[in-house]
Amino acid sequence: MQQEELKDLLTIFDQSSLTELNLKDGGFELYFNKTTTPRSQAAPATISEQPAATTTVENAAATQAETPQTASTQDEQAQEAVVEGTEIVSPIVGVIYLRPAPEKPDFKKVGDHVEAGEVVCIVEAMKVMNEITSDVSGEIVEVLVENEEVVEFNQPLFKVKEG
Repeated sequence: MQQEELKDLLTIFDQSSLTELNLKDGGFELYFNKTTTPRSQAAPATISEQPAATTTVENAAATQAETPQTASTQDEQAQEAVVEGTEIVSPIVGVIYLRPAPEKPDFKKVGDHVEAGEVVCIVEAMKVMNEITSDVSGEIVEVLVENEEVVEFNQPLFKVKEG
């Protein structure tokens, strides 16, 4: 598979509602996985080439058992409580700053109250500091990113329990 084909496939996958894609063609294997987990914790996409071999149902089951996303990863995800709330998302791609300055405390942390229109963080894009404000009033129930992490467009940053 050529690099342009891979890029096109990744773009189509990213824009689709699919959360997982596993493509096998002979000795070529491609695996994509979209999760709601912050990028720093998500498993990266993997591409591997292995010698071609005939695949039986038993062989396929053994291969699935050996994949990096094991039952323990699924158990950890199941054990985490699903936190309900409205997400505050990044309107741009850039580096997120949860503090107004390195020596200052975070704008908002879990348990803090936020008002609609209040600044919750800053995203730096192309040397421009963009203040990100809350669209809702309520309590911060989850911070989904780390300070100085690169964030993507529309990536969830905070969860707010309205009230």
